[in-house]
Amino acid sequence: MGPGSVRARYLVYFQYLGTDFNGVAAVRGVQRAVGVQNYLEEAAERLNSVVPVKFTISSRTDAGVHALSNAAHLDIQRRSDRPPFSPEVLTEALNTHLKHPAIRVLQAFRVPSHFHARHAAISRTYLYRLATGCPRPDKLPVFERNRCWALQADCLDVAAMQEAAQHFLGTHDFSAFQSAGSPAASPVRTLRRASVSPDPTSPFVLPEESRRLQFWSLEFESQSFLYKQVRRMTAVLVAVGLGALMPAQVKAILDSRDPLGKHQSRVAPAHGLFLKSVLYEGLGPTSMQPPCMPSETQYRSQR
Repeated sequence: MGPGSVRARYLVYFQYLGTDFNGVAAVRGVQRAVGVQNYLEEAAERLNSVVPVKFTISSRTDAGVHALSNAAHLDIQRRSDRPPFSPEVLTEALNTHLKHPAIRVLQAFRVPSHFHARHAAISRTYLYRLATGCPRPDKLPVFERNRCWALQADCLDVAAMQEAAQHFLGTHDFSAFQSAGSPAASPVRTLRRASVSPDPTSPFVLPEESRRLQFWSLEFESQSFLYKQVRRMTAVLVAVGLGALMPAQVKAILDSRDPLGKHQSRVAPAHGLFLKSVLYEGLGPTSMQPPCMPSETQYRSQR
C-alpha cells in the first residue's frame, strides 16, 4: 500500500445472462472463452486503483447459468489525495465501463477489510425454470430460449415432485448429487427449502400458445451447495414428475451416496438455472431500497 493511500473494501451485487460466458469465474490466459469476472475486472481497471482490482466471487456458476443476483468483494486503493468512492458512485462507475450488455452491477456496500464474500454468505437460493408442452425446440418463444429447460411432456406430476423434494430438506450427505471435480471438503449440506410451483404465464407467450405451454419453478436454499448439486437434484425431480421415479426412490438415491447411479448421474441443462440471491447478515437485496443513481457529474467529481 502506498504512503497515505487508503484501501477500501466493497461488496457488490451483480446480475448476468450466462449464455455468452464460460461461467462467472475469470478465464486467464489466451483462451477465447471468457467469464463474467473478466468483464467486471476490465471495468474496474478504469477506476485508477493504485493496485489492480480483483473480484472475489461469492458463488461460482457454470457456463450458461444465469444470475439474478450474485455477489463479490473487491478492494480499491486510491491515491492519497482521493477519498474512497461512495458505494453509489462505484456502482455507477462499474456500469459505465462494463463492455458487455448482459452484465449489470446492482448495488455496492462498504464492508470491513476482513469481510469475505464467499465465507460470509448465510444463504444462497437457486431457481430452476422448466417448461412443459414443448414438443420441439422451435415451439418455445425465442425470448424464453436459454432461459428454461423445455420438456416435451405435456404435464408433470407436480404433487409427486413436491413430495420427493421434501426428502432433500434438512442436513444430509449429498454425495449422490455431487459431480466430479467438487472442491468441497465435505459433502454434507443443510437444505432449508426445496419447492416446486407453477410460474405465472410468461409475458412472452402468445395467447394461442398459453394453453399448451406451462412454466414451473424449482427453488433450493442452503448456505452452500456442492458442484452441480442443484442441477442433479432438478434432474431427479423431473424424473419423478415424468413418472420415471417414485418419490420414495429419491430418498433411496440420497441414502446411497452414489453419484454414478442411473438416475442421479443425470444433470439438468445449465441454461434453466438462475442464482436467485446471496444473502449476508444486514446486507443485500432484502435491505436494499432502489438507489438514487449519481449523475455523471458526481462520478467525475470522485475520479
